[in-house]
Amino acid sequence: MPTSAAALYRFLAALLIAAIVALPHHAAASSARIKDVVDVEGVRDNMLIGYGLVVGLNGTGDSLNNSPFTEQSLVGMLERMGVNTRGTNLRTKNVAAVMVTATLPPYAAQGTRIDVTVSAMGDSKSLLGGTLLVTPLLGADGEVYAVGQGPIAVSGFSAQGQGASVTRGVPTAGRISSGAIVEREIQFSLAELPVLRLSLRNPDFTTAQRVATAINMQLRGNRAQATDPSSVLLTVPEARRGDIVGLITEIEQLRITPDQVARVVVDEKSGVIVMGENVRISTVAIAQGNLTIRVTETPQVSQPGPFSQGQTAVVPRTDIQVDDQSNNRLGVMNAGVTLQELVQSLNALGVGPRDMIAILQSIKAAGALQAEIEVI
Repeated sequence: MPTSAAALYRFLAALLIAAIVALPHHAAASSARIKDVVDVEGVRDNMLIGYGLVVGLNGTGDSLNNSPFTEQSLVGMLERMGVNTRGTNLRTKNVAAVMVTATLPPYAAQGTRIDVTVSAMGDSKSLLGGTLLVTPLLGADGEVYAVGQGPIAVSGFSAQGQGASVTRGVPTAGRISSGAIVEREIQFSLAELPVLRLSLRNPDFTTAQRVATAINMQLRGNRAQATDPSSVLLTVPEARRGDIVGLITEIEQLRITPDQVARVVVDEKSGVIVMGENVRISTVAIAQGNLTIRVTETPQVSQPGPFSQGQTAVVPRTDIQVDDQSNNRLGVMNAGVTLQELVQSLNALGVGPRDMIAILQSIKAAGALQAEIEVI
């Protein structure tokens, strides 16, 4: 047996690695990298927005009578170019006012290019063939971080004639690939931080503790601590102060098993139901049946006899059918029913998605559903 503390630690670590390798395949498949679970504080995107003009449209731009902001912007732009158009009646249909949005990636260097999205503001019919003029893109602080310009790529189109029209996609929105140049960098020194905050994308106490435990095992010390369900504080070791990127890379590749609260997400508009694997059902009996009443009108024409003084009349004929689905059976679910058993039992009763929503809400009201129901 090893005698020194260091040798004993290596021996135990080897045993732990061997146990992890020997885990079943399904256990390893349920794990995830810390990189896919957390975000590092300070490494984030920033939203940019700007207002500009699109020119070169083939008569599908804003009507200046209905879009006064387009006319004012056009007049102001022409004045900066040395053209005075104040007091004149502008009737061009080749200009459209647009909002330009972009996402500034973290640590984007000055001179790099980013994509921009262009969306019409007025009553423009299409931005196809248009070119965005120089547009400053502002951040939340009001400073200019990028400038966009270029031809717009529109995926949708519209065409119309005197008797018909067709529209595919959204022709009033487009995209300019690499259409903006970064002019200002966001200053943030990650290498000088003595403490890193790891923010969980799905806050959970158990997941936060597992992240901290995995980091401490990798760094061989009590360096990480879960302070709340959404944050893990990591104290940077003195020996790694000059290698923050390497430290984060090492931590991101560690694998943990995330844990979440049992939840059932219901979208009543579309009938979509998503249930987590931890959803459990206590002993409960379910009976589902719909009352369907079908009314069919088949009117008949009654003709009078030959040489009679009668009149032709329409005689109503109504056929009413009632279907109470009496052949549906009563389903009994025992305690600890899993997600798969729940779905199979409801499908056996012939339950559709919308009926399943009502059943799940009823089970929750009865106190038999051990999960949260979130309606979106």
